Amino acid sequence: MLSAKLIPAREKASRSLLIALHGLGDSAAGYEFLPALLGLPWLNYLLVNAPDPYYSGLAWYDFTGDSRSGIERSRKLLFELLDAQRASGFPSEQTTLFGFSQGCLMTIDVGFRYPHLLAALVGISGYVHDPDELLRELSPVAKQQRMLFTHGTLDPLIPCAAAHAQVEQLKSAGLNITWREFPKAHTIAGEEEVDLVRDFLRDGYSKG
Repeated sequence: MLSAKLIPAREKASRSLLIALHGLGDSAAGYEFLPALLGLPWLNYLLVNAPDPYYSGLAWYDFTGDSRSGIERSRKLLFELLDAQRASGFPSEQTTLFGFSQGCLMTIDVGFRYPHLLAALVGISGYVHDPDELLRELSPVAKQQRMLFTHGTLDPLIPCAAAHAQVEQLKSAGLNITWREFPKAHTIAGEEEVDLVRDFLRDGYSKG
């Protein structure tokens, strides 16, 4: 089981949920800023810790060696997490997966394979693990799934052009991905990007 911290929505009756997946070397604690940043009072947040230690933080997979086994293990754990949220009263159609860097990769990997349609997928500054395999393993609802993918043109860790080419491959196969580039490095940066994410979430939940 993955450890996680739930931050309840200010609107207590809301069953809308955002599951946040951090990047390499970070943890759930690194995303406690999200509720205030997005300012959506109807949204609950589940901040999830990746399973593997990485220096002072955590990782979803080993990017220096056998990344596949770690990704597949984390995929299974995230499927179980999504199932557990459904069982506890957070419907999949009101649940968003949100990930940065390694968390972005896991958002794509899980979101388009999970058999239930989610409210939205949001991936920031990541890439796709084995796009060909993903396209072979799409869920029955994958082509109905909405995703926002943002990336920095100045990213020194994950080149923007390579990630964009992967996204274009997925879009060509019929996946509904909105791609946006920003003049930023490997980070979440600027009001324009935050506004874009906020508006995308509002559209996914049909909220004003």
